[in-house]
Amino acid sequence: MTLVTGARRPAERAARAGPGGSRITGHGAWFLVLPALIPILVLSVGPLLYGILLAFTDAQSGRTAPTRWIGTLNFQDLLHDTLFWESFRIGLVWAVGVTVPQFLLALGLALLLNQELRLRWLARALAIIPWAMPEVVVGIMWRLVYNADAGVLNETLRDLGLGDGRDWLSGLTTALPAVIVVGVWAGMPQTTVALLAGLQNTPRELHEAAAMDGAGAWRRFWTVTWPALRPVALAITALNLIWNFNSFALVYVLTNGGPGGRTRLPMLFAYEEAFRYGQFGYAAAMGCVMVALISVLLAVFLVGRLRGGDGS
Repeated sequence: MTLVTGARRPAERAARAGPGGSRITGHGAWFLVLPALIPILVLSVGPLLYGILLAFTDAQSGRTAPTRWIGTLNFQDLLHDTLFWESFRIGLVWAVGVTVPQFLLALGLALLLNQELRLRWLARALAIIPWAMPEVVVGIMWRLVYNADAGVLNETLRDLGLGDGRDWLSGLTTALPAVIVVGVWAGMPQTTVALLAGLQNTPRELHEAAAMDGAGAWRRFWTVTWPALRPVALAITALNLIWNFNSFALVYVLTNGGPGGRTRLPMLFAYEEAFRYGQFGYAAAMGCVMVALISVLLAVFLVGRLRGGDGS
């Protein structure tokens, strides 16, 4: 055993070494990482730090007086801003209402596309069409579908004798559910692709062995498929929660936050404060609060899922 290990070590060192036989360390490693690191620092970390700094000022548009440092005054005002917290509640309802059906439908579609079907390649191509469409185009298309006078949905309901139709995006009780449907449809392909990749990494031998032991399809899913798929499912669900909570363009095109603020997501609220009312400092404080709270909620979700996975 010692001889095998000793013989393997030089090969491992050579594999880890650079072209000249030595490792790339120090300044050389940083030089290779910089092309990818600089865009991240400039386009992500830089604006984030600037936004945090802006949250502690009274920055406004169109004012001639210099911007002043006001400490935590913006955050104190946010604590008593009922409209902001209502938008935050709507954002949570939207994020969960989109993410959960999105995952369940995508899981079913991924299981279907993983089967040996005829024209499976065509079904997979059609399934990712919504993912290839810009959110603005998706919003405009679904506005036509929901149109009160000549929309496809209302026309179908009339043909089926289920009423004269309604204005789905302007109703106080129907606007948010209608927008959630669009969010599920638009975001399902990326979840399907991720889950399908996880399914294809599951060894077929395990399914065959479970089937030989008499396990049915449902039992094979829970004992073979789901344990292998759980890490992918956890990652894509966490990412979907973040993406959906931070949604802006889709809801902006569909309802612009209406009617009566029923679909005003936090990002829409911050956008209005910044670019409609010119309160840049206050809007930046909203952004900081949203990042902090969604990070805490996401951490609780991930810890709970990881503990659940360890205990299963």
